[in-house]
Amino acid sequence: MGMSFTNQPPSQAEGTAPVVPSRRRERVLAWAVGLALLVSYLYTFPRWADPNQNSRLDMIVAVVDDGTFQIDPYVGNTVDYARLGGHYYSDKAPGVAFLGVPLYAGLKVLLDTPVLRALAARLDSAQAFQGTLRPEGSGVSVGKVRFALTQVALTAALAALPSALLGLLLFRILRAFTPAAAPRLAVVLGYGLLTPAFAYAGALYGHQLSAALLMAAFALLFLGRRHLSPARLFGTGLLLGYSVISEYPSVLIAAVLSAYALRSLLRQGAPTRLVWLLLGGGLCAAGLMLYNGVVFGGPFNLGYQYSTLWQEQHATGLLSLGAPKLEALWGITFGPFRGLFLLSPWLLAAFPGLVRWWRSGERREEWVVVVASVGLMLTLNVSSVMWWGGFAVGPRYLLPALPFLALPVVFVLREPVSRGWGWVLGLLALWSWVATWGLTLAEQAFPPDTLSNPLLQYALPNWLAANVARNMGVLLGLSGPLSLAPLFLLLAAIGLGAWVLVGRGGAGIRVGVRAAQEVRSQ
Repeated sequence: MGMSFTNQPPSQAEGTAPVVPSRRRERVLAWAVGLALLVSYLYTFPRWADPNQNSRLDMIVAVVDDGTFQIDPYVGNTVDYARLGGHYYSDKAPGVAFLGVPLYAGLKVLLDTPVLRALAARLDSAQAFQGTLRPEGSGVSVGKVRFALTQVALTAALAALPSALLGLLLFRILRAFTPAAAPRLAVVLGYGLLTPAFAYAGALYGHQLSAALLMAAFALLFLGRRHLSPARLFGTGLLLGYSVISEYPSVLIAAVLSAYALRSLLRQGAPTRLVWLLLGGGLCAAGLMLYNGVVFGGPFNLGYQYSTLWQEQHATGLLSLGAPKLEALWGITFGPFRGLFLLSPWLLAAFPGLVRWWRSGERREEWVVVVASVGLMLTLNVSSVMWWGGFAVGPRYLLPALPFLALPVVFVLREPVSRGWGWVLGLLALWSWVATWGLTLAEQAFPPDTLSNPLLQYALPNWLAANVARNMGVLLGLSGPLSLAPLFLLLAAIGLGAWVLVGRGGAGIRVGVRAAQEVRSQ
């Protein structure tokens, strides 16, 4: 007879090994995977001439240095701007910039030191670093290094760190579906390193911050669903609200999670407590409306409505949204242009995972949350006039939904897998790594939207030319693919350290896997 897993560890039968790893092993594995993700995200520097990132950075610098939201002095480094009343503003959702303002204000104290000029001089004379600069560029200057250091620091705090914490949350959530650590590690590392999340965890966009906030909200609701206190609900509302003002399309997943919270409250006989969630989200909405009123003249006026270069697209339908298109559906799933399953085919395991999940009868409400979240974001993406997302790695508009899409894969991995299917899954994961890392780390920018097949037309030529994105290895004098060697050494050291700490040979992991299989075979 089958048996479902809960948040509480199953009792230990007499004479058998514990079903779940010890708390110490669990902590070691969780922090090892979080550290591996963080190191991977931080190792490569964010793109320095990315209009999307620069739009947010310009707003942060303007607020702190000039005391205004107007980015007039900096607008030359971006095409993502709004123009109103003869002045220029960032047209992006302001959540990332709001968080970046106090961080940059504190960072300025460190930047205004002689160390900056020394670093600029070192970079200017470093042959490996010079090899990453475009011949038509204007070289290195103190001002550029200062801007770049700001970008690196803010990206670390607002993209890389939240993405690594998302991995920790996903690892914890998956424990409710299997006590075995191995399948949970596979899902978390697969999501964090073998999907476009890897590319955007190292970029100052809003997608990954929004994804992390949504997963944190889901964790609060899921892990505390038996008793949703006012404090938990208020915190969930803040997370959901801030996810939306960081990336507007996230409102769809926020709505799904709000309905999920209401369902839990109805079961507890306390539906009026939902007001606490709405209050938390309302505070974020009020902040956004205040910003819109000050900058764009009305609480519901968004920067995109004043984007000078994209008026035709934003004027189509509802802020560029129209009827769903089959071309877009193919393009963001299997097409060579932006196909998610071409870049990360291991995610195809989510579909048999959803089938197994439903048949198991476990946690049907969470199944609905996953399907609704992914389905709504997919529908929105295929309804967009610019469904490909400009210069991008994969379908970036889907990023907030990717953790939810990865979650069902655990239902495939927690069961014994035949040797044949094991090889298939392994090859899909290997290709996901080659394609995702190959496209993410090629050159100094994300692939342009003028290329129909970025893997063949962008990634391959750049790797053959040893043109790899700037990274920490460049500071050590390494160039080309060799500059990635320290990253693999660091990841190996983290893996070895975890291997030793959890018990030589990973015995704790194997015990959990065997015990989980024994329980399900009863």
